[in-house]
Amino acid sequence: MSSIRLRAALAAASVLALAAGLTACGSDAATPAATASAPAGSSTASAAAPKATGALTVFAAASLKESFTELGKKFEAANPGAKVTFNFGGSSALAQSINSGAPADVFAAASPATMKTVTDAKGAESPKVFVRNTLAIAVPKGNPKHIAGLADLTGVKVALCAKEVPCGSAAVTALAAGSVNLTPVTLEQDVKGALTKVELGEVDASLVYKTDVKADAAKIDGVDFPEAAKAVNDYPIAALTKAPNASAAAAFVAYIQSAEATQVLTAAGFQTP
Repeated sequence: MSSIRLRAALAAASVLALAAGLTACGSDAATPAATASAPAGSSTASAAAPKATGALTVFAAASLKESFTELGKKFEAANPGAKVTFNFGGSSALAQSINSGAPADVFAAASPATMKTVTDAKGAESPKVFVRNTLAIAVPKGNPKHIAGLADLTGVKVALCAKEVPCGSAAVTALAAGSVNLTPVTLEQDVKGALTKVELGEVDASLVYKTDVKADAAKIDGVDFPEAAKAVNDYPIAALTKAPNASAAAAFVAYIQSAEATQVLTAAGFQTP
C-alpha cells in the first residue's frame, strides 16, 4: 500500500473511532437524566389522599341535627379510621361551652354573631359560611288555627327561641319587619325545643327554621311568610384552635363544604351562601 493510501486509511479510522466515542458519551449522559425524570414505579402513580382517623367531636347547631347525622355517617364511610361524635344544641350555649374549655374539634353555628364569640376568644380561626337558613311558622297538622302569616300569631299561643339563640334573634328581626308585637308563652333554648312545643300541642305555633319544618313534616305543618326574607341566617363552620384531633377537624370542615355535603344540605332545605 502506498504511503498516501495508508495515511488516508488511518485518517478514516480515526474519524470513525471519534464518532463512536461521541455517540457512547451522549448515550451515557442521557441515561441518568431519563432515570431521574421517570423513577421506576412512580412515573404514573399518584399519592393516595390522606384519610382522617381517630375520634372527632363536632359541636353543631340543633337545626343541623338531621343533616349532620347523615353527613357524619358518610364521612366515617369515607374515612374508616374516624369516629364522629356530635353535640347538638343552641349555638350560644355551645359557644359558651367551647370558650369554657369543653373538648371539641369543630364548631358549626347558626349565625356569624355566635361564631364570633368563639373567634374573639381565639377559639377558632377563619370560619367559612357553608349554608343559609330562613324561618317558617310551625303549626299542628291541619293548621287548626288557620294561621296564614305573622299577624295571625297575636291571638294564639306561640313558642319562640330565646333572643340569645340565633333562631330567636332571627324571630325578633322577622317580627319587627312585620310590625308584629306578641308575647310568647315560652322561650326555648334551641329551635328543637320550640318545635317540640308544637308537636306536643302545648302551643298553637312557633317560629322555627324551614329545615326543621321539613324534617318534621310527618308531625307538623309549615307556613311561609314574606318577612322571613329579612331574617336569613348564615351558618359558619370552623376547626377549633385547641382541637384534640386537628387533622380530622380540618378534613371534616373541608368535607362539609364539598359537593356531596352541599347536596345533602340543600335537600334538607338549606340554601347555598
